[in-house]
Amino acid sequence: MHPEPHRVLCFGDSLTWGLDPLRGCRHGEAVRWPSVLERAFGQGLRVIEEGQGGRTTVFEDPSSPVSKNGAKALPVVLSTHQPLDLVIIMLGTNDLKPAICGSAEGAAEGIGHLVELIRTHPWHASCRMPGIMIVSPPHFRQTASGEGPRLGRQISESLRLQPAYRSLAGERGCHFFDAAKVAEASSIDGVHLEAEATRAIGIAIARFLQDHVFGAKDDSHDR
Repeated sequence: MHPEPHRVLCFGDSLTWGLDPLRGCRHGEAVRWPSVLERAFGQGLRVIEEGQGGRTTVFEDPSSPVSKNGAKALPVVLSTHQPLDLVIIMLGTNDLKPAICGSAEGAAEGIGHLVELIRTHPWHASCRMPGIMIVSPPHFRQTASGEGPRLGRQISESLRLQPAYRSLAGERGCHFFDAAKVAEASSIDGVHLEAEATRAIGIAIARFLQDHVFGAKDDSHDR
């Protein structure tokens, strides 16, 4: 009998959902980073995609007809998909909209709240506490037309997410991965990921999980 695969929840925003800035629709399953992660890892991994365009860590978006508050969605998602071995959180892109929060500190505080929601969740008696991995998203960039990122986001604030998230991960005992090391935002809108970028994130995270989470070559929490 084959052992049950590791169950990994990818909780994020449009970067996880897979918005294609070139076509304005969703990337295909063969391209989106959670799907690529599952295939690149090989046998033994079951990835659950949970991306929502516009999702924030803990903030409401008054312009949206549906809730984009990750803190409200996460408990339901955890209950639905338990048992889980790992929860990967890649959020903050929408927190940096000036109309929502606008600061890296606010986004990091929101991530910290999500970590606590996972650790205090009323897990089923048969389920163990999953590990947590915080991913800082690729930095914003200037568009090809010379404009700034969409909706007033600031490149400077996006650069501050990485150190803030790295510090938080160290304090809370979470794994950390910097997606900006392997991918960059599209020059079309300065925020979203083209096919090669989202694919690269999936491949890199698969290697990280093999080396530092499920492969157990070492117990490093920081990359």
